[in-house]
Amino acid sequence: MEDVLDVYKRPYDPKRPQVCLDERPKQLTSETRIPELMLPGKPRRYDYEYRRNGVANLFMIFEPLIGKRHVKVTERRTKKDWAQCVRQLVDEIYPQADRIVLVMDNLNTHKKASLYEAFNPSEAKRIADKLEIHYTPKHGSWLNMAEIEMSVMSRQCLAERMGSKERLENEALAWAKQRNAKDAKVDWRFTTDDARIKLKKLYPSLQG
Repeated sequence: MEDVLDVYKRPYDPKRPQVCLDERPKQLTSETRIPELMLPGKPRRYDYEYRRNGVANLFMIFEPLIGKRHVKVTERRTKKDWAQCVRQLVDEIYPQADRIVLVMDNLNTHKKASLYEAFNPSEAKRIADKLEIHYTPKHGSWLNMAEIEMSVMSRQCLAERMGSKERLENEALAWAKQRNAKDAKVDWRFTTDDARIKLKKLYPSLQG
């Protein structure tokens, strides 16, 4: 926990950007009946029945110090999907960075070994060498600011039914573009000192 909090205290460095990564599934559903249109004094109405169209996965890439985020939608959430997302992070989003300081949860797919399952060894090592990874502790994914940003997107963009991956992607990218234009940031105030007081029970006891 303190390792991640120390990362958040670092000043902005464009050569070593601090990036938070999170992912979340989204069930794809479509209407079985046409919703009733919204009229004055009458909200739009949806039928409670819906058609299941599978599940898609959303990656949230968030740089909190400058308030920029990128969203990537995939059909699955496998090791290879994560590896492709990280290669895009390295080669397309931050190609000028010397090292990317990456904060994410300790999901079994979020490992450098996943790069070697997706790419040949030389390519996997090239990508891995660009990463400085910091994992949030077990049950501590709330320390990942990308999870906060994902929650905002869920409320503002993902609440309605979306029947296809293409629709989901269009909506998510439009949301990210609009939020980036506002330079929306997370006002992070939780520090190591706070953790040692408020989360004292999580620290090992030296008594006895």
